[in-house]
Amino acid sequence: MSGDNDMDSLPLPSAVPVFPLTGALLFPRGLLPLNIFEPRYLAMVRDAMEAKGAANRIIGMIQPRAGGSETPPLYEVGCLGRISDFRETEDGRILIALVGVSRFRVAAELDRTTLYRQVMTDYLGFQGDRDEPDPLSAAARASLEEVLRSYLDTQGLAADWDAVKGADDEALVTTLACVCPFDPAEKQALLEAETLARRADTLTTLMAFAQGPDGRGPGSLPDGPMLN
Repeated sequence: MSGDNDMDSLPLPSAVPVFPLTGALLFPRGLLPLNIFEPRYLAMVRDAMEAKGAANRIIGMIQPRAGGSETPPLYEVGCLGRISDFRETEDGRILIALVGVSRFRVAAELDRTTLYRQVMTDYLGFQGDRDEPDPLSAAARASLEEVLRSYLDTQGLAADWDAVKGADDEALVTTLACVCPFDPAEKQALLEAETLARRADTLTTLMAFAQGPDGRGPGSLPDGPMLN
């Protein structure tokens, strides 16, 4: 879950190509693997690899809002990702990994001149995204782990608790925010939480709510690096 330190001092691009993908979250210093196969996003990745300056190897991950149109409206906040791994397959796909750099707000969508969408970016309010966050309080960390344990029990899943206990606060919160099967609006709330502490609090609340009043809520949690 660690980012690329080389990005810390680089300027952020004023416009980025965006990959609208429901349920896919990228956080600063987080890691997101992607399997690219649609022609428009193959073009986007190749263009990003060849871009100059601050836009080099940068794409924006953002969730689309509900709607069946070809170009659904976007949520206001997404996250820049730097392509840290790039591999082309024999069947024409591109496998990439993105490292989260900074969240951004969509200032405006650019007129379409490419197969993919592009937006102007506003980083106001996210200036601290490239700094290491303050750790959680002992009480917040304990509450998160307690609710996680009961949440997994209601899902019939187990966890590698040595890995959970050994994970730093940001890695644990980011992993859970990405793999828990929350709806898009809930995931967006996690992305937009101002601080790590607020994100952990939101995550704890969502996991508790998902268990329902009888502690037997529906749903399942996909496997993640700390789950089995």
